Amino acid sequence: MLLPTTYLRRKLRTFFMSDVTPSSTLARLDRSWSIKKTLKRVQHHKWNLYDLQYLLDFTIACFAFFMITEPGVIVKAVIAALFALALLVPITSQFFFPFIPIGTWLVLFYSNQFIPSDWRPSISVRVLPSLETILYGGNLSNVLAAHQSSILDILAWIPYGLIHFSAPFFCSALMFLFAAPGTLPVFARSFGYMNLIGVSTQLCFPTAPPWYENMYGLAPASYDVKGSPGGLARVDQILGLDLYTSSFTASPLVFGAFPSLHSGCSVIEVLFLSYVFPRLTPYLLGYILWIWWSTMYLTHHYFIDLIGGAILSATVFYMVARNFLPAVQMDKASRWSYDYVEMGLRPANKARLTKEFDAEDEEWAVSSSVESGNASPTDTPTSEWEIETLADNDEFNRPLVNNGSNKLQLPKYNEKYSEKV
Repeated sequence: MLLPTTYLRRKLRTFFMSDVTPSSTLARLDRSWSIKKTLKRVQHHKWNLYDLQYLLDFTIACFAFFMITEPGVIVKAVIAALFALALLVPITSQFFFPFIPIGTWLVLFYSNQFIPSDWRPSISVRVLPSLETILYGGNLSNVLAAHQSSILDILAWIPYGLIHFSAPFFCSALMFLFAAPGTLPVFARSFGYMNLIGVSTQLCFPTAPPWYENMYGLAPASYDVKGSPGGLARVDQILGLDLYTSSFTASPLVFGAFPSLHSGCSVIEVLFLSYVFPRLTPYLLGYILWIWWSTMYLTHHYFIDLIGGAILSATVFYMVARNFLPAVQMDKASRWSYDYVEMGLRPANKARLTKEFDAEDEEWAVSSSVESGNASPTDTPTSEWEIETLADNDEFNRPLVNNGSNKLQLPKYNEKYSEKV
């Protein structure tokens, strides 16, 4: 008699591997622990403008490192060293490289509380309420918050205080299992840079949220003002906890109403999930409306903040979808079913990626071939986690060779470009 765990494992394997073809190797993860392998990849990497993102991330991380005073220097140095080690080891780097923008955003957000007040711009208290009145005829947040009840408080708390924090992990799991290989790294980078742009905007253009207007009116604000949980204080009372009151009071970024990153996160999650699961689009749009209502009901954002966050996410998604996002093949049940991926929505940028065994390096290597148009890849990715680095670049053209299968492929290289395998 099979144990329940064994039975479940076999059922899951049957479901995910039911239509896997013998050539379906693109989804394999790198299990190597050799740092030399990573250094070799860096040595052979063809640098391009796309790689400037890492310089930006490094610059922001250095700024945050020197701004943050708690924890101390030793702890910060240990954290930085461990992160660098995770980037060097192949088995961990395939996960931590796409995480770099997310880590940069979180570090910048946390460091805000240590930035001296005289370095910061003045806080805008009147701009958002004025825009709200001009565009919509009044403060929609106050209109929605005028009628309060315990049921409405719980209904607003579920998306704002629970789903919002768990949704990125849930979306990542779905895309890892069911989307084309390379989709999850694109999502991780898009999610990270969207939030990084949002926090940078909040730092450069600090704005007061609706709860500030309710507590202090339109009086000038200072950075000495503590944060407020808004309507979440009532949720703490219902639950008998001091969860959101203490956390929002100690928020590193109090005056960050515009753009709303609750709106931004929900929109970019829905856009990616709708791309992978188009039939779920109507239900996913309902989630956006739900979280929009909750942010205004709990007096954390004006409606203009929600629109700003949505536009930011839509812009980021459109850019990555045109250039880096692998196409979904509806006849594939899971990521393991893919034996190739077509990347980018533009006809001139379409490229096909396959995976084959490199006998010299004794590892699976990703190869690229141009499918249509005049696309020329900037670099041949070394794993599925680097698929999104394949982009249109007219300045870098490698010769294409015929591999005998009526498909043009980029040649592999040894230590020098001229040595073709």
